Amino acid sequence: MNDLQVTGLVKGYAPGTPVLDALDLTVPGGCLAAVLGPSGCGKTTLLRVIAGFLEADAGSVTVAGRLLGGPGVHLPPEGRRIGIVPQEGALFPHLSVARNIAFGLTGRERAARRARVTEMLDLVNLPGHGDRMPHELSGGQQQRVALARALAPEPHLVLLDEPFSALDTGLRETVRADVRAALQDSGATALLVTHDQQEALSTADLVAVLRQGRVAQCAAPQELYHRPADPWVASFVGDAVFIPATTDATTTSTATTVMGRIPLAAPAALREGVVLLRPEQLRLAPASEAVAEGTVTGIRFHGHDALLTVTVDALAAPLLVRAQGPVPARPGERVGLAVTGSATLHPAP
Repeated sequence: MNDLQVTGLVKGYAPGTPVLDALDLTVPGGCLAAVLGPSGCGKTTLLRVIAGFLEADAGSVTVAGRLLGGPGVHLPPEGRRIGIVPQEGALFPHLSVARNIAFGLTGRERAARRARVTEMLDLVNLPGHGDRMPHELSGGQQQRVALARALAPEPHLVLLDEPFSALDTGLRETVRADVRAALQDSGATALLVTHDQQEALSTADLVAVLRQGRVAQCAAPQELYHRPADPWVASFVGDAVFIPATTDATTTSTATTVMGRIPLAAPAALREGVVLLRPEQLRLAPASEAVAEGTVTGIRFHGHDALLTVTVDALAAPLLVRAQGPVPARPGERVGLAVTGSATLHPAP
């Protein structure tokens, strides 16, 4: 299988200040993994080291069991069998779509190249577009051609560097789904670098969150969202609500809070800390069901839902409540609150 194995990777641009600091990452063959993180955390540097554009200071990169970079080893980009889809496609403007896709197929006979180009155009849902020039394509079509070009030589790994960031919102979702489907159909292993959390969660099989040059957590999207490794990861991936909580030796499966007793997703080892809830786990409730009361102090309307800021007297920080449909309250209004689902308990940040 075309597994990606990154072990103890170190890379810096100035002495004593590594951008990648003993980073470890494993991506199973055939998996699409997304890399998330704040600016400066090392996302682009990681991509460039894996691609071979930069040589690591320490550590190793292995793809499909083949050492690409490590102590005394640094294969050039063209020798790594890695396909790259850059941010804006970067098609050769003077070459047709077919010739762009065939660019990396040197060494094959003409008939084989032609057949592979046709196969790739079908894979990315652009049959019959081979004679067109890049400027005749939409932005989304150009990105799909860039993917076809990257997949044509049958690489062991495909690297995607924020490939959807230049597209408008509606087109971005469509192209993202097309690219995801094409990667699945090809069986390729892929690494997607993105700053868009929703893109990572909705597209990838695995999401790796980078913090200060290391992987803070790598997990399936649902596990990452519902069971983050720590409060920082929780706050970085989506909106988070933290409420002070305590447990005792006889009730490690629940936490006591000002919002009542909240069940925990796993038995707690801590006696006090904060429980993590997502805003959709809080709901406005009638007095007969409410476990606390608060005052609505702000509303952010998103169309499909609204995010309400609610101040509860016993809490220092306001709560975020996600409400579906029409906005159910106004600023200044007193509301009852209830909790649904389970929480995770963390040390107080």
